[in-house]
This record gives sequence, structure tokens and C-alpha cells, in this order.
Amino acid sequence: GQLVESGGGLVNPGGSLRLSCTVSGFTLEEYAIGWFRQAPGTERDGVACIMSRDGSTYYTESVKGRFTISSDPTKNTVYLQMNNLRPEDTAVYSCAADRSWTRVTARATPWGMNQPLEYWGQGTQVTVSS
Repeated sequence: GQLVESGGGLVNPGGSLRLSCTVSGFTLEEYAIGWFRQAPGTERDGVACIMSRDGSTYYTESVKGRFTISSDPTKNTVYLQMNNLRPEDTAVYSCAADRSWTRVTARATPWGMNQPLEYWGQGTQVTVSS
């Protein structure tokens, strides 16, 4: 399977971006998808997760109310709508896939950093700066 991220860029504080994660080689009905981000010198942290089969979602606390994860299985694509962006949201954003919702959400937590996931994308840069 492959995942390709797009939609990153430079945005002013308070602005919005929508990231896309397009998958191939498997379906969103079979796999959970997570968005993760990594700023220079830090660990890759979980942002949000979705299981399209039943609509389950997960958000890390710092993005609740600002970010929304959604999916369009007909386009094999998961989206991350990011509103009210802050400078601390600056990072490389990557999506990952695994058959297990438990493994994806575990990896998204601080104590799940060593949880392997089946597939990862290459990432897209998001920079929030004036």
C-alpha cells in the first residue's frame, strides 16, 4: 500500500489549510488512518485518526475544536481540515495506515511512540508564520 499527502504550505496564524492523504493498494473500509506531525528536534506526535468503516475519530487534545478529520472512500482519500492555525502547528504532517484501529490510536498517544504501523506516507510541510 501507498499513501500520498498533499495540501501543505505556508499560512498566516489564524489561517486554514486542508491536507489530503490519498491511499492505494488497500481501501479505507479496511484500514484506519492517522495523521501525525513532527517538528524539528521533536518526536512524531499523533494529531487525529479515523476509521471510515464506522466513523470513529480520535483527536489529540491540542487540536480539538480546530482540526477535523474526514474521509471520502470513493476517492480513497482522508482529509485533515485545519482551522485557526498557530505557529506551534508548524511541522511535517504525515499520514499512516493500519488494519487495527487500536494500533493507530495507540500510536497517536504519547505512550504509543513505539507502536509500528503498516504504511506511512512521506509527509507534507505545514508552516504557520506571519
